[in-house]
Amino acid sequence: MIEINLLPNVKRELLKTRAMRNRVISISFLAGGASIAAVVVLALIFGSQIAAEAVQNGVIKDRNDKLMAVEDLNKVVTIQNQLTKINEQHSGKKINSRIFDVVTAVNPVAPNNVSFSDIKVNPESKTITLEGSAVNGYSALETLKKTILNTKVQTTDGDKSSEVSLTKEIKDGDTSFGENSEGKKVLQFSFSFEYAEELLAPANNGTVSVLTPTGKVDVTDSRQGIPDSLFKSNSKKQEKK
Repeated sequence: MIEINLLPNVKRELLKTRAMRNRVISISFLAGGASIAAVVVLALIFGSQIAAEAVQNGVIKDRNDKLMAVEDLNKVVTIQNQLTKINEQHSGKKINSRIFDVVTAVNPVAPNNVSFSDIKVNPESKTITLEGSAVNGYSALETLKKTILNTKVQTTDGDKSSEVSLTKEIKDGDTSFGENSEGKKVLQFSFSFEYAEELLAPANNGTVSVLTPTGKVDVTDSRQGIPDSLFKSNSKKQEKK
């Protein structure tokens, strides 16, 4: 069998070139489509990130506005300021435990000593209310009151010293006779007085002492022990006078 090549070489080369061109174009279209798809995906991701960031910024701004609306925010949220406040509050606190030293100091000696059943301190009105009983009756009660009225509060800071009266007036309460836990007849009493502000002053104000007619007691850090005999349970009331 005899084959005759009817296509010249030039024609064959042309066909090969066209086929290659078509392949290149097809690949280019595919590559371009992939690039466009990648760009779209990246744009969507970027757009979602921008949207999420905008939402978060809005939340942050809203919360920031709420925080900024709080009065003295910088004094509230800083740890350093809180520690400073703790130290300030500690150094400026009243020493209420000195009350026990005071009632011990003003309690007369026997036979006019008394037993306290209740001690109330009102820091707003700066008053002390004492309730108790006295075996020696009105004589012991009057001795106690006079001792309180003649007691001074002394404050010493270095070379400086000052004195003020523990109180200027005593307001009488109820008095009545009754029996104590031992079955003895006792005078039950209650009274109150306004104490000097220096009595419970902070420790950094200096050394605080109570000067009674019979002696001096250092109450700066409430050093005195409280004897059990100072407190007694409420007596049984019998009659008022």
